[in-house]
Amino acid sequence: MRDAWYADETGLWDDDAPVVEGAWVWPGGSSSAFFAVYEFRGTLGSFKPHFWAGERWESVRDHADPLLRARLDTLLLGLVWGGLDGEAEHVDQGFFCDDLAVTRGVLLARSPAGVRELAATSEEVRPWLDGLRGAFDEHAALPGGWVRDFDEFTELLEGWGRVLSEAARKGWGIVGLSE
Repeated sequence: MRDAWYADETGLWDDDAPVVEGAWVWPGGSSSAFFAVYEFRGTLGSFKPHFWAGERWESVRDHADPLLRARLDTLLLGLVWGGLDGEAEHVDQGFFCDDLAVTRGVLLARSPAGVRELAATSEEVRPWLDGLRGAFDEHAALPGGWVRDFDEFTELLEGWGRVLSEAARKGWGIVGLSE
């Protein structure tokens, strides 16, 4: 995967390659049918907004409708939130290698089956999200930092929805790398 990611033929590392936030970047070369890169809006390629979305969720979840809470718990536990105990695993067993030398920098690795489940959960959550706005504004919004308000929170969730639905459509797994 690293070889495909860093290969010159992908065009991902050209200084003048366009980077469109909130969209997929399809690499060139022989590996182009096997992976793509999604650039989340407002993240600057960093995992920090994803982490902070999980933290914001933890601040607001007790004030969410129980059905929405259960669905968002499932979605965010599967992607970015460490859970109440902070120990949620974001790697499906058997999907990626267990060798630490190989998995260095892997933040998330979900199998195609896991992606389909998360994509379905994301679709279930979407129509209910706006009902969380008032509680988010009261309990989770912060004036500075990452994921400051409800709109930034939902924009990140919408990005994950696009990633999950496209990966599910292609029968792909997803991998989040810190590199």
